[in-house]
Amino acid sequence: MNILLLQPPVEDFYDTDVRLQPLGLCFLKSIVQYKIPGVDVLVRDFHQGHGRRTISLPRELTYLKPFYPGHDRSPFSAFSHYYHFGASYEDIAAFVLDYKPDLVGIASLFSPYYREVIACAQSIKQVFDVPVLAGGSHVSAAPLTLLSDPSIDFVIQGEGERPLVEFVRAFIRHGRGEQGDWDAIPNLGWKDGKKCVLNPMGPNYPFASLPRPDLSDLDPSDYFFERRPMCFVTTSRGCPHRCSFCSVHLTFGHGYQKRTPDEILDELKELYAQGYRVFDFEDDNLSLFKNEFSILLHLLIGEFQDKDVRFVAMNGISYLHLDEELLGLMRQAGFTHLNLSLVSAQAKTLSALHRPHTVNRFTDIVARAQAHGFKTVAYLILGLPSETLEDMVATLALLAQQPVLVGASIFYLTPGCPIAEDFPPMTGENIFKARSTAMAVETRAFGREDIYTLFVTARIINFFKGLCFEESSLKLRDALSWAQERGGRTALGAEILLLLARTGHLHGASRQGLFRLPKFRKHLFDAAMRSMRVIQTMEGKMIDLEDWDALQSSTAR
Repeated sequence: MNILLLQPPVEDFYDTDVRLQPLGLCFLKSIVQYKIPGVDVLVRDFHQGHGRRTISLPRELTYLKPFYPGHDRSPFSAFSHYYHFGASYEDIAAFVLDYKPDLVGIASLFSPYYREVIACAQSIKQVFDVPVLAGGSHVSAAPLTLLSDPSIDFVIQGEGERPLVEFVRAFIRHGRGEQGDWDAIPNLGWKDGKKCVLNPMGPNYPFASLPRPDLSDLDPSDYFFERRPMCFVTTSRGCPHRCSFCSVHLTFGHGYQKRTPDEILDELKELYAQGYRVFDFEDDNLSLFKNEFSILLHLLIGEFQDKDVRFVAMNGISYLHLDEELLGLMRQAGFTHLNLSLVSAQAKTLSALHRPHTVNRFTDIVARAQAHGFKTVAYLILGLPSETLEDMVATLALLAQQPVLVGASIFYLTPGCPIAEDFPPMTGENIFKARSTAMAVETRAFGREDIYTLFVTARIINFFKGLCFEESSLKLRDALSWAQERGGRTALGAEILLLLARTGHLHGASRQGLFRLPKFRKHLFDAAMRSMRVIQTMEGKMIDLEDWDALQSSTAR
């Protein structure tokens, strides 16, 4: 029996090209071949390594045209074109026709891209009659959005290893045309005639017992970080926190499972021998247990300290569980960057979201991380339904004053997350818009123009944070003069900001010249500048913003 597991393309304004390795599919390949000898499983990534092409903006997103009016070359650009990232559906279908698998499995990880999964299945069915199974985080959150489509025959909710093994065994026993014992397979969704059936959920194999993911079908040259081959590693599954905007519990439950430090080290040594040099820990909560994390870090130091390796945790690491000792060990082991999720600087917001984190803890860890030489990105969410514009501005101001880059995400509803219970049931269109770029959620306290303005403001803050002047501090006017002398995009950014001060309008930049961005609300930007007072650069230098109002008066003359 031959099984094809594929990662489909996605369609959006942008793509996160360093976090696309289909690790989940590689886990499934390993477990099926381990449990059922003789079954051949092939993993194919039709997302990464296949380029992109511009496509038409979908009807549901045409309201975004005034916000993303064209290709913007400025340092503050939001988005412009809508793209298809990955292989064409026709090429995917042609590959399936040539390979002729007995079963096709398609990963559906992110809810707004569920239509791409259906498009893959439809294209495949047009050329080759093969059963199609879908699984992944989106299936766990909204299984019927896929199973109800005629092109999808089966779905698996939750963790997929045990359900897939049991499904393949039943498939072998009964054949594709028989119902077999589908109703006995945990987590499986199937069709009894025209009726969609979702079986009860059951436990997976213990995470620590799973064989290592088999990456042999992937081309390492498709997954690079700073010009070095990168692969994903997971030391645990699950997260004990109950953040109300997150739906990870629908896939992994509310438990937390971990592997031993020795087993993780053995896997890293094997991956290093295969040529990988950057290892991204994709855990939802890597540092939850200090003792185990400390042991792992000591093992990494002993094995890799004199080797050309980098360790990153781009899925984020909880500052709640970091301290001086762990930060020192991480830096010694080869971690150079930290991704921290602040979400909001408002205690009432964090409490409402059921996040046990505090702002004081965040600023303490940021200061300690800077002392150890980390480059830190701190993430906030703009547009949380419970927040006001003043709340969001306050969070931006806090991050502006810290030696961190600002990672601004725009809130969107995820199917199955607790906060979605406060909204009407999600339709297919709502799920399609469950992406940061859609700016889909508005409230009485803020509109889409407000969220867009604060998103661009975060980019302007990062522009200042990237300036590398010699003085310990500069006035805003002097910082802009310094930037003008640098040339290139740095000078372009300074020119656009001075034009904003003079005219009251933000501009983008194309090859033909500057063009106005009509949805930027300058009065909100002014409020943010006054609230920030200073911006601390990534090098710990200060830019005093108190002369912003004076700068507007002088340039307007």
